[in-house]
Amino acid sequence: MSEHVLSVDHHPTLRHADREAIGAELQSVLVVLTDLALLGKHAHWNVQGPHFRSLHLQLDEMIDAWREAGDAVAERAVALGYAPDGRAETISSRSTLPALEAGPQRDAELVRRLTAILTDAVGVIRERNAPIEDLDPVTSDVLHGVIAKLEEQLWMIRVQGA
Repeated sequence: MSEHVLSVDHHPTLRHADREAIGAELQSVLVVLTDLALLGKHAHWNVQGPHFRSLHLQLDEMIDAWREAGDAVAERAVALGYAPDGRAETISSRSTLPALEAGPQRDAELVRRLTAILTDAVGVIRERNAPIEDLDPVTSDVLHGVIAKLEEQLWMIRVQGA
């Protein structure tokens, strides 16, 4: 029986360069998900209007899902030997998502803004997943789950503004 020696490469079936490229794509997704969670908390704390309660509660659920997705993405990166960066400075300097204004968020306008933000987030994550599809189906499956959840949330927010 031969002994299995752990490789410093962390992943014997993917080349180092491929893992680094996948890790960079996962880092971009982590930035989006972390920024979503931060934007969501800002909205959660500041929503006002007749639909306050329903949006306040819905945002809690969405934020939890974004944090869980971010954790899954970061852990996948680590499994591939890539060190994810979730520091505030990194998130703020690399996120391309539209920002929410400071202060109170009127419910109807917040629905419109969240629709735009989630649309952008889905687009970014789909773009990040494209080069991974054939290279690493396992990582791509993780991102498929993230995209599916975000698209469901986008639908549920979007129809409130219809």
